[in-house]
Amino acid sequence: MFDPIKLEVYRNIFISITDEMGTLLKLSSFSPNIKERRDYSAALFSERAEIFALGAHIPVHLGAMPSSVEAALKEVELGEGDTALLNHPFYGGTHLPDITLISPVFWEGSPAFYVANRAHHSDVGGMQPGSMPLAEEIYQEGLIIPPVKIEEKGKVNRDILKLIAANSRNPEEREADLMAQIAANRKAIHRLQELLERKGEEAVEYAYHIVDYSERILRKRISELPSGKFYFQDFMDDDGFGSQAIEIKVCLWKEGQNLVIDFAGTSPQVRGGINANSAITLSAVLYSVKLMLGEDLPINSGLLRPVKVKIPPGSLLNPYPPAAVAGGNVETSQRIVDVVLGAFSMMLPHRAVAASQGTMNNISFGGRDFAYYETIGGGAGATPESHGASGLHTHMTNSMNTPVEVLEREFLVLIRRYELRKGSGGRGRRRGGDGIVREYEFLSPARVSILSERRRFSPYGLEGGQGGKPGRNLLVKKGKVKVLPSKINFKVGKGDRLVVETPGGGGFGKED
Repeated sequence: MFDPIKLEVYRNIFISITDEMGTLLKLSSFSPNIKERRDYSAALFSERAEIFALGAHIPVHLGAMPSSVEAALKEVELGEGDTALLNHPFYGGTHLPDITLISPVFWEGSPAFYVANRAHHSDVGGMQPGSMPLAEEIYQEGLIIPPVKIEEKGKVNRDILKLIAANSRNPEEREADLMAQIAANRKAIHRLQELLERKGEEAVEYAYHIVDYSERILRKRISELPSGKFYFQDFMDDDGFGSQAIEIKVCLWKEGQNLVIDFAGTSPQVRGGINANSAITLSAVLYSVKLMLGEDLPINSGLLRPVKVKIPPGSLLNPYPPAAVAGGNVETSQRIVDVVLGAFSMMLPHRAVAASQGTMNNISFGGRDFAYYETIGGGAGATPESHGASGLHTHMTNSMNTPVEVLEREFLVLIRRYELRKGSGGRGRRRGGDGIVREYEFLSPARVSILSERRRFSPYGLEGGQGGKPGRNLLVKKGKVKVLPSKINFKVGKGDRLVVETPGGGGFGKED
């Protein structure tokens, strides 16, 4: 047994360490994507590689990180002062720009904990600046890094650092951001070793107690769920290479104190880069379960212990290599959440939530020696009690807005418009939130990539509420307006404008 007061004290101590990791990473990084958008995450892991504490960072990062830690520990022997680095999506990574660093925390001669952080780098090579292209295979998306040692006995491996930097369009930025990640892990190691010196074995025991607590309470809640099987399906717009209406299908039901989430019937993997590996799928499931059943519970690996996730091999949600995956992390993860929450809405109508924008609206651009990447918010879905929020990142992303001043200072681009897309939220007794309009004017030639969704299929409403308005991508060139596909690589010239209109959230209930 454990002391509940001590449990809460330790939980907050551990979370404060992850928050400090994130703050250090933000303040010491160079790229706007990490420093301003805060596209990073930090977490603590037990000696069994179970996540027991995490910061309020990016959900799609955090839920997938345990797979990376497990893979790294199998591939690399980590001694004191060592750090492993990887981005390989088939070793638990999410997509290639997300680089994960994992370090052990030694106490009395063996690892007591592991610390990890993941950050999205604005360019890791590949066919397009920003490393978020419309691609047919993973080799086109950037440099692939299996688990390797970036640090050994406290000394940084400069050869690995140079190799990664040499494959980026902005090498100095890559090196600086990687050093910031190393510093964040070192800070967490120092804090945990201080805690172990004060509290000893008790600190290790309470890390396990936190995970066990979440599992025990969740099992009780699952046992109280209604019986029956609950189905939901939704569709990805396309893969960018001709495949359309790509289905994601789910069925969920309880088996005693376990919850089964089965994705049988989901479309096979596709040619374009919207395939999501199993780590991303598990991450989206963890987020959805937390949202619907464990809102007041600590989020950790304990929330997945009672959940049996069935994912067909070779499907969109569990592809075989060398599938392209850049958009799976950012776009398909959102649709997984949409279908799982849709099924939960059938099971628990009082907790139902209409679909949010269902996309991250990924924009990347650059040239020979620079690259930039960002996502754009949209509308949140309505619930039985509340209207959806407008103009924010939803579900699997939790990043910030890049301030216009920073973007215009760092790159040859002007932001002509940045405003709410009025009336784009779905109507209903409770309205969906409105999307955003963001208009870029390029001041020099550039290559641009867009990975977006919900341009064809609207975010769904519930109980008679209308769906949110789909998004649009427009290119204005010499006064002529062209509607762009949801996923595309293209070139722009000086004076060309890109207008991105993001989707609104779905409404809930019929209007009175």
